[in-house]
Amino acid sequence: MSCQRQLKILDHPLIQHKLTLMRSVETPSHSFRRLLKEISILMSYEVFSDLPLQNIHTNTPMQSMESPVLSENTVCLVPIMRAGNGMLDGFIEIVSNALVGHIGLYRNKETLKAHDYYINLPKAIDVGKTVVLDPMLATGNSANTAISIIKKHGANDIVFTSILAAPEGVEAIEQKHPDVPIYTCSLDERLNENGYIIPGLGDAGDRLYGTT
Repeated sequence: MSCQRQLKILDHPLIQHKLTLMRSVETPSHSFRRLLKEISILMSYEVFSDLPLQNIHTNTPMQSMESPVLSENTVCLVPIMRAGNGMLDGFIEIVSNALVGHIGLYRNKETLKAHDYYINLPKAIDVGKTVVLDPMLATGNSANTAISIIKKHGANDIVFTSILAAPEGVEAIEQKHPDVPIYTCSLDERLNENGYIIPGLGDAGDRLYGTT
């Protein structure tokens, strides 16, 4: 894993292999969904590496012992709809007791600014780590809007996760929310004139659900 400022690039061979398959225009939606879930599961190992533990009394077949488990209410997962829901499937499989919130955003095609249309966050979002899920970190407008919303609801331990990131999006988060670590699997070259990541993988939402 390589690090640049608050950017953490997860370069595990399994992640990179699956990411290449996701990039391919020939990969159908059902395979794209499966690969996104699998990469999210692999990402969770690093994203959750600092979760707090507490000891409980456990009886093994051999003897009693004190053994660690995750502390209660330590994780809240917040996908940015709709594409973020594809990452939620993987993360929730690893931390099944996580709280889940949703933020719906749409991007103005002319200004590229993000506008919210749906916000539903748990009341206990301020208790532990909040993980924002969005496969593509492009302009950073959606990410910054979602992070600002989450902070207004009391969260103070926030990380942002994506499959791909553009330098412009990383810089946008670092300027507005320098306290928020960014986890991604690849820092791609740039954005094109329409705000899409190059080389990227296209529109993650459309590829997830077979829409155009």
